[in-house]
Amino acid sequence: MGASGRERKDVNLRGRDFLSVADLGRGEIEALLDLALAFKQGRVSAVQQRQIAAGKMLALVFDKASLRTRVSFEAAIWQLGGKAIYLAPSDIRMGEREPVKDVARTLSRMVSGIAARLSSDALLAELAEQASIPVVNAQTDNEHPCQALADMLTLKERKPNLAGLRLGYIGDGFNVCHSLMLICALSGVNITAATPPDYAPKEEIIEKARKLADRSAVEITHDPDAAARGADVICTDVWTSAGLEEEAEKRRRDFAGFQLDAKRLSLAKKDAIVLHCLPARRGEEITDEVIEGPQSVVFDEAENRLWAQQALLALILGSPVGPLDERRSKEGK
Repeated sequence: MGASGRERKDVNLRGRDFLSVADLGRGEIEALLDLALAFKQGRVSAVQQRQIAAGKMLALVFDKASLRTRVSFEAAIWQLGGKAIYLAPSDIRMGEREPVKDVARTLSRMVSGIAARLSSDALLAELAEQASIPVVNAQTDNEHPCQALADMLTLKERKPNLAGLRLGYIGDGFNVCHSLMLICALSGVNITAATPPDYAPKEEIIEKARKLADRSAVEITHDPDAAARGADVICTDVWTSAGLEEEAEKRRRDFAGFQLDAKRLSLAKKDAIVLHCLPARRGEEITDEVIEGPQSVVFDEAENRLWAQQALLALILGSPVGPLDERRSKEGK
């Protein structure tokens, strides 16, 4: 990716919302991934980490069930010295029990930040607009930006020079696909997304990714083999996302032929890795043989949700003066 020294020096996410991958610049993504690796590799001590957001509270506002997203956010803020408060759908019923603006202003007086997993992008945008504290998109129907950060971190661990790599996405052109297109564009990674004709990514996201991709290509196809052929990494996702269960049977028919199996994986480079954000429906979008195979890094990818989000929260919620800033100063010398 190769951000300039000036880009790296000027990175400052403190107090900012993170609603879309496109909210970050190239240098900011690189700095965030570098910090995530520093946390994961133990280059920031536990004592230092727990001073970064000491005493900070993070509200988790979720309207869907969650395993990786909830646990990774709770673990991340704890490791930074803070604490999470989980608010289930029945606790708030935002927009029904009380207006979004009332929820936003109430939470702004009690906690330091909000991570929201909401189906509605409009609700998330309103929450961020009304809140005086940072809001992080923990997943909407339009984007899953924290997952994209973890995916790029997983790729960077194995192939440090991201620029010029080729990622093939096979599946639904939904939130995971949208965020992957944007982060690949910003990271210099070429992406080919293969979906059935009626499940292509939103045109506005395709256009945005192509505008951001000055050093890479963003291609859309309906041929899954074209996405797999010559890829450095292949990514897939469930055919039926949460909230769309009534479409499951139709989607199984429409996505027939889009499974990631050993034969399709063999079209990729021999050292290609396999990503899946989980949960997976083994036997549908991916075979058990592939997800349990030697090229699969899906559980490293799941773990990296923790490290990517820890870095994100450190940069957004971290104290103005503390060990994180000291570490940055030393690295900049």
